[in-house]
Amino acid sequence: VQLQASGGGLVQTGDSLRLSCVVSGRAFSVYHVGWFRQAPGKEREFVSGISEGGRGTYYADAVKGRFSISRDDAKKTVTLQMNNVKPDDTAVYSCAADVDGGYYGDKNAPNVRTYEYWGQGTLVTVSS
Repeated sequence: VQLQASGGGLVQTGDSLRLSCVVSGRAFSVYHVGWFRQAPGKEREFVSGISEGGRGTYYADAVKGRFSISRDDAKKTVTLQMNNVKPDDTAVYSCAADVDGGYYGDKNAPNVRTYEYWGQGTLVTVSS
């Protein structure tokens, strides 16, 4: 399984940005996928996650109401729509896949150990 994140760039406060994560793998439709970010000098943190079939979506408090996650199983893509971005959103954003199935919810979506595969990140820089 391979993941490729894209869509990062330099934006201004209040702008919108859309990140995409393309996932290889024949069974993508049953994968749970999460987005994480890591800012300079800080630990990696959970941003958002989506369960298989899109039945469940999860967000960090810092992005609730501003970010939206969705998936297109036909295109094997998970999208993170970022609206009203802030300088604190500046980070490298990475996507990850949980391919083992099973429970995926607010208790384990934020845990990096939930995910078996990780992609390279894409840099988002928000200027003030």
